[in-house]
Amino acid sequence: MLTTHDLRAGFARSLSAMYGTEVPAYNTLVDVSRAVNADVLAADPVRAERLGRIDRVTAERHGAIRVGTANELRQVAQVFAALGMAAVGFYDLRGTEATSLPIVSTAFRPTTPEALAINPFRVFTSVLVTDDRRYFDADLQAELDAFLARRTLFGPDVLALAARAEAEGGLPEPEAAEFLRLATACFELSDEPVDRAWYARLSAVSGVAADIGGVPTTHINHLTPRVLDIDDLYRRMEALGIAMIDEIQGPPLWEGPDVLLRQTSFKALAEPRRFREADGSISAGALSVRFGEVEQRGIALTPAGRDRYDRLLVEIDGRTAGVSPGERNATKVEVWEANWPRTEAGLLADGEGFFEFVPGHPGGEPADSEPPRDLAGLVSDGWLVATPIVYEDFLPRSAAGIFASNLDNSGRRDASLAGSERDADWIAGAIGREVHDPMHLYAEQSLASLVAACDRLGIGIPAEQHRT
Repeated sequence: MLTTHDLRAGFARSLSAMYGTEVPAYNTLVDVSRAVNADVLAADPVRAERLGRIDRVTAERHGAIRVGTANELRQVAQVFAALGMAAVGFYDLRGTEATSLPIVSTAFRPTTPEALAINPFRVFTSVLVTDDRRYFDADLQAELDAFLARRTLFGPDVLALAARAEAEGGLPEPEAAEFLRLATACFELSDEPVDRAWYARLSAVSGVAADIGGVPTTHINHLTPRVLDIDDLYRRMEALGIAMIDEIQGPPLWEGPDVLLRQTSFKALAEPRRFREADGSISAGALSVRFGEVEQRGIALTPAGRDRYDRLLVEIDGRTAGVSPGERNATKVEVWEANWPRTEAGLLADGEGFFEFVPGHPGGEPADSEPPRDLAGLVSDGWLVATPIVYEDFLPRSAAGIFASNLDNSGRRDASLAGSERDADWIAGAIGREVHDPMHLYAEQSLASLVAACDRLGIGIPAEQHRT
């Protein structure tokens, strides 16, 4: 019997092998990531494993897929449920920028610390918003909805096995192998011809819309390894002659603690595709829609920390309009150094980072002195040891920035029109499942560890906790 954890790990390996065959540059990215991680581990083992064991970091992947309808989203949620992955968070990538990204997203991932430690595979999953009039008029929406309704992304066999795996907590080995084969095949790049005229019509609106609604199947858009030094990786990839996007998205490199998520990618590659022409003939061509993303993860921030992060982004934007990526990064560093706590202890004291706690005294016995009443004092006086909780989720702006950096053109949208409403409740209704709030997951993980540690020490729980 293969458990859901076994299935998740097996699917991550199978998808990685498939994607490496389809996009050989991905294998280069993985190789460089491993080399960077090995160097960081050799130079500073404590830093290397501060946010997770090195075996977890090396195996860690996140994927990205795009679907077209609520029904397709419901079906893919069933596939991921078989792997112990639930919907977490809501991301509206439509934003306020000129770039045309008519999609909203959630992430399917494990939700417990135990499952994440076993295998933290996550898939950022976007769905097209066909009724958003800023992008699609009524006629184009009708054609697009009809096209999407005619296709089948996930066949009955894979959905039946997924439902059984979810209900039974896994599958016997023969059925597990078949499920993994069928599930992986759902995300392979199809060789079925693409209608050139239809694809071009959608591409004029949005390259992402064309990638979702202009083709008869879905596919994995990128598969992302985790690296411990993304700046070193960026330099090594460029030295190999691989074209990278202009900047690293997210927080800058600085001397203080890493928070949230830093991401970059190599640029989308031209991949051979077959096209169906207006006269019915088949011709050869190419599309550039898939790219190689890589990420460096930091500490999960509390709502107060996220508020500070968002305010600083507004300040950076105001100071960097029209400047080069290098100048923008220099401003980022300046703003960070002036405004962020320079230590993990500072993040904890300000209530801006999420941490787990264990007793700090040998054997869990309290000291002779009275314990401090505040959390930061308990840590600084050695009653508790705080370990940062790694950020397991995504930043909508960073995701949109990477998507946009890999588009051939910015598309179009009519900002004078109103966009259609989408939120986490809409995602939950579409999939018929809960969409977890990531902040609640981090808070629950932190509080559970704090309660257990204080109980072992025989002391009360600090009243302010994390100020969440």
